[in-house]
Amino acid sequence: MKVIDHIKKANGKTLFSFEIIPPQKGRNIQELYNNIDPLMEFKPPFIDVTTSREQYIYIDKGDGLLDRKITRMRPGTVGICAAIKHKYNVDTVPHVLCGGFTKEETEYLLVDCHYLGIENVMALRGDAMSHQKYFEPSKGGNHYATDLVAQIQNLNYGKYLHDVIESNHKSDFCIGVAGYPEKHMEAPSMQADLRRLKEKVDAGADYVVTQMFFDNKKYFEFVEKAKKAGINIPIIPGIKPLAVKRHLQILPQVFKIDLPEDLVDEVEKCKDNKQVRQVGVEWAIKQSEELKKAGVPVLHYYSMGKSDNIKAIASQLF
Repeated sequence: MKVIDHIKKANGKTLFSFEIIPPQKGRNIQELYNNIDPLMEFKPPFIDVTTSREQYIYIDKGDGLLDRKITRMRPGTVGICAAIKHKYNVDTVPHVLCGGFTKEETEYLLVDCHYLGIENVMALRGDAMSHQKYFEPSKGGNHYATDLVAQIQNLNYGKYLHDVIESNHKSDFCIGVAGYPEKHMEAPSMQADLRRLKEKVDAGADYVVTQMFFDNKKYFEFVEKAKKAGINIPIIPGIKPLAVKRHLQILPQVFKIDLPEDLVDEVEKCKDNKQVRQVGVEWAIKQSEELKKAGVPVLHYYSMGKSDNIKAIASQLF
């Protein structure tokens, strides 16, 4: 079932969902199942699975020469989506990136999803590679998330890259996109960022999932501004509980977000990361309670492969 249909079927009830990352290459998928199992009691209608883009590694050839090779540390997104769908009878949402994929590779991935009965995809531009200061589109790939949304929507119309295929069995993907309550780090202003989001909606996006935020006021203001900009699709808040003290530095640096002073004060009082994890859970519960009371369609949690803190939060809400 499509994400937007799950939301409609819920009739105003707030749903629970979460995002996982594929295991590193060579690891057992059972580790992933062990972290999903405790969360299934909260009946998530869908689970997101991230996609890692390629990175360069350098292999010593001797005589001071290095051979540059491309690798993906966490491949298998579509396979994991199919495995989870089969094992738990739950809808899955693979993340589809611009970066690291040609348009042809993207089309093949989408065809695989269609064959597997996967009805939802999250269309993202993706991040820059580790050696790049700014994002650079892959040769032959989509430049922006708007282009990617348009490609997915074209497939829904039966329009492939090099052919128009007349068929009654064309795809019908529900398309999610990202939104940024504190604006995308590369956007010159919030209004400019909202214009980009509106372009994604006009290209065919069906719903929005936000980047993490720790002040609900930012989310509510973002939703209001989005509505004024003509964006009338569901906007799902993305929640990430703090887990380690280093998050005070890492999250603002990497995601260009602000942390509320009250939260910073509580974390700085912690003697170890066990205490930080508890503070993160308690803060996320307060955030979630307020958001649920406001009637958000879904509370979507970034689990990063661990489920104990997400379970502690969900136990108080669902």
